[in-house]
Amino acid sequence: MDQYHEKTIINFKKARTHLDNIIKMIEDGEYCVDIMQQNLAVIGLLKSAHQMLMEGHLNTCFKNAMKTSNEEKKQEMVEEILRVTTLVNK
Repeated sequence: MDQYHEKTIINFKKARTHLDNIIKMIEDGEYCVDIMQQNLAVIGLLKSAHQMLMEGHLNTCFKNAMKTSNEEKKQEMVEEILRVTTLVNK
């Protein structure tokens, strides 16, 4: 496992822990604003994990694809990045 995936997994595990806490907070009837603050923390962790995944992809898969002479593969990788970027901005 590379450094990018290790950091990403840590963020996903933190998000999962927060998410479990949010579920418990809701079940226990805790104050809505406190729950929303925890929810925002999860969103931040997931956004950060997404950024780490993108960084890892660009530095490994994407970089390797750009080194090849296969223009179709290069174009495919560019389209993938654009598609993912569009999804993030929705």
